[in-house]
Amino acid sequence: MADENETKGEGKHKYSIIVPTYNERLNIALIVYLIFKHLRDVDFEIIVVDDGSPDGTQEIVKQLQHLYGEDRILSSVFVFVMMQLLRARAKKLGLGTAYIHGLKHATGDFVVIMDADLSHHPKYLPSFIKKQLETNASIVTGTRYVKGGGVHGWNLMRKLTSRGANVLAQTLLWPGVSDLTGSFRLYKKSVLEDVISSCVSKGYVFQMEMIVRATRKGYHIEEVPITFVDRVFGTSKLGGSEIVEYLKGLIYLLLTT
Repeated sequence: MADENETKGEGKHKYSIIVPTYNERLNIALIVYLIFKHLRDVDFEIIVVDDGSPDGTQEIVKQLQHLYGEDRILSSVFVFVMMQLLRARAKKLGLGTAYIHGLKHATGDFVVIMDADLSHHPKYLPSFIKKQLETNASIVTGTRYVKGGGVHGWNLMRKLTSRGANVLAQTLLWPGVSDLTGSFRLYKKSVLEDVISSCVSKGYVFQMEMIVRATRKGYHIEEVPITFVDRVFGTSKLGGSEIVEYLKGLIYLLLTT
């Protein structure tokens, strides 16, 4: 009966949802609303880690804290405001450091990492949770490259670039997952703490390194098909420098894993 209750009742667990932001004033309120909408019967907290956005993202988050409660929405940047006058994250410091910082404030036994730009729809969160409860997976990762998954809103060049990056990484690294460059994931907190401590990448390569390190450590990884939707508001953070960083990271992982 205990095992059955655990499978059906995710309320026994708490989920810390880390959402890194930079200039997401137009998106953050909607993503928070959708998280609350799709996780009605789940114990969770949202941890917003903002890299000193100049567009007013922090002010919107503060309003959301008043609306939903500061116990449900934690704004990591405001902790830094109190301690270090925002200097610690006064500019873009990369996704890797955002995750590490958010993890320090997570009180759940599971951690979800997702983007704030609505490319990762919160409607998939119940599927992530269900998959983990059914399989006891250490990591559940969203994938665009299995039946039921896909990409919406990208032009052909962007699709080819993403697919090519994944094929190249699959060929060289054998990571054991179909979508190595995806960043929508659920982790057991203890697993995330272990894996993250062995990673050295700080930017977009960080996600790739995380999953490769987890595979090498023998952690159980499951996948859930998702449709990645290109951002509606704001501009993409992916540029030429990120592509160069990715290639360097790929070579590094090939030599060290």
